[in-house]
Amino acid sequence: MRQIEFIAECDRLKEVFRQTINTASRRAENDAEHSWHLCLCVIVLAEHANAKHLDVLRVLQLLIVHDLVEIDAGDTFAYDVAAMANQHEREAVAADRIFGLLPPDQTTQFRALWDEFEAKETPEAKFATAVDRFQPMLLNCRTQGEAWGRHGITHDRVVARNRHIAEGCTELWRYAEEMLQGIVDAGHLPKGPKPVGG
Repeated sequence: MRQIEFIAECDRLKEVFRQTINTASRRAENDAEHSWHLCLCVIVLAEHANAKHLDVLRVLQLLIVHDLVEIDAGDTFAYDVAAMANQHEREAVAADRIFGLLPPDQTTQFRALWDEFEAKETPEAKFATAVDRFQPMLLNCRTQGEAWGRHGITHDRVVARNRHIAEGCTELWRYAEEMLQGIVDAGHLPKGPKPVGG
């Protein structure tokens, strides 16, 4: 019964909306769609990971679990400096409640997965993080930077936020840099902030 209650509670992830928009409808992507898309990315791109012997199932587990805390904590916009300051603390409280719905052995297992993703130290967590950072960039680039434009995000901020994709997948970061340059060249992403008075 505890497992079923947890599964039912996790349905609420479909109602957590992100700043990233879907490519066709241009509506906000929800967290469940994001999680599915990340898992698909892992299955397709795992051969490019920096780690030669990647545990793909573990990467999938990390990605399926890591955003569940947003049921309580909400999605934190990656470029909102104030909200990012206490993101981990808010999400840790959410992790205690949500994973605590499970039987004790699974509570421990799911919390360990969440903690591993947050620490970003294992090869699997580094690749999971790389994919988690790449997927919103892909959607932003395929929508002419619309979501970034709404918030005045510039190329330098996107690079600063996402450059450690290379820690999990150098090849994916190389592709991301080319993709970003493409939308800069198309005029959809400014290089940096406009000079004051200019």
